[in-house]
Amino acid sequence: MTAAFVGIDLAAQARSTGVAVLSEDGERVRVELAMLGAEDEDLLEVLDGAGKVGVDVPVGWPRSFVELLAAHAGGTLPAPASTGGAWRRGLAMRATDLVVHESTGLTPLSVATDRIAHPALRWAGIEARLREQGGDASRDGSGLICEVYPAAALRLWDLPHRGYKGIKNAAARDVLLTALDRALPWLDWNGHRTLCAAQDDALDAVLAALLAREVHAGRAVAPPARLGELARQEGWIWLPRSGSVPRAPGSSAG
Repeated sequence: MTAAFVGIDLAAQARSTGVAVLSEDGERVRVELAMLGAEDEDLLEVLDGAGKVGVDVPVGWPRSFVELLAAHAGGTLPAPASTGGAWRRGLAMRATDLVVHESTGLTPLSVATDRIAHPALRWAGIEARLREQGGDASRDGSGLICEVYPAAALRLWDLPHRGYKGIKNAAARDVLLTALDRALPWLDWNGHRTLCAAQDDALDAVLAALLAREVHAGRAVAPPARLGELARQEGWIWLPRSGSVPRAPGSSAG
């Protein structure tokens, strides 16, 4: 095994948290692990020794939202001219969320105002433990961790990206898996395809690991310099460069 890539589809509860590990050699990318039911300790263990880790969860909050909470708690919040929708939207979305919307037409869930905050809070605790253990948990993706968004990546790869989540959408997952088999003939499911067909959390974990591989290979979009400071605080969703699906082992990074 020459490289190991980890994908985590993080849920608030361990039972719905998907984890995948991919290995790569000169010819194949192999799914070494795909599972559901990962506790924090399991996640920290699988991170140890990984080449790159893709996490499908917001790794930070909007700076403006954090500043509002601090000012509100301290009773120093300046009165806004209006508390209408535009003001609230400016607090709810991170810079990277807006870039994803501009690039793909998809809008990530707001970590400030949506239930996605629950798994994000869980990640904040895991990040703290990872830092405590000496790991590099930089939120901008420059270290071990990179934030990913599987649905947006699938859209950019021109693969099915909607309606594949949930027990009732097994047929849509089969369509997606068939499309992945055609697009990535070098991907060896290694017996884990059945679980991914049955559980979207496991499938998203494999996709997150594939995205970690793309980031590692330099085939994903880094934060621009003008957003670098914000990305280090808020996080950055690494989108694949549009126009091509992940490349086979041995292909150049360009």
